[in-house]
Amino acid sequence: MSGAPPSSVRKGSAWAIWLPLALFVVFVVLVTVGLLRPADRNVASTLIDRPLPSFNLPSPLPGGAGLKSADLSGGRPRLLNIFASWCVPCRVEAPQLAQLAKAGVTIDGISVRDRPDALQAFLAENGNPYSRIGADNAGSVQLALGSSGVPETYVIDGKGRVRYQHIGEIRPEHVALLLGKLEAAK
Repeated sequence: MSGAPPSSVRKGSAWAIWLPLALFVVFVVLVTVGLLRPADRNVASTLIDRPLPSFNLPSPLPGGAGLKSADLSGGRPRLLNIFASWCVPCRVEAPQLAQLAKAGVTIDGISVRDRPDALQAFLAENGNPYSRIGADNAGSVQLALGSSGVPETYVIDGKGRVRYQHIGEIRPEHVALLLGKLEAAK
């Protein structure tokens, strides 16, 4: 016997030598693809083209009417804005909400985990474009809507169905988009 391993053993050991390199190359390719094309971190609502969940929220402000899901099926499209006084991007979108309200858009709001005095100060400082505001102190309606945070805005058609979800603050370049979505929801 010559001491040389059989050829089948040599082939197996050659494969074992190259396997770590092949795994490393696959790892580098996956990391590179992930960096060049990151995953979408937005959580889209599962309610698109479905009716709003049933809710009945009290008003966060003295003498206010509150907000019920039935209020949002009044025959014409409207916006439903999820916001909070403690939300910095909500302040950024305030001028755009005022612009939409001036254009005749009905905007209803859901104030999430807010204090009445803080909300009153927020509205005094940034304006009140809302026809009704409901207080979602536990965040349960926000979660039922599939909202991932504040602010978020939904286009609701005249039958109370969610037609579009806008994640994040409304910026000036989004106003035309929202007006178009409202028109399409008629």
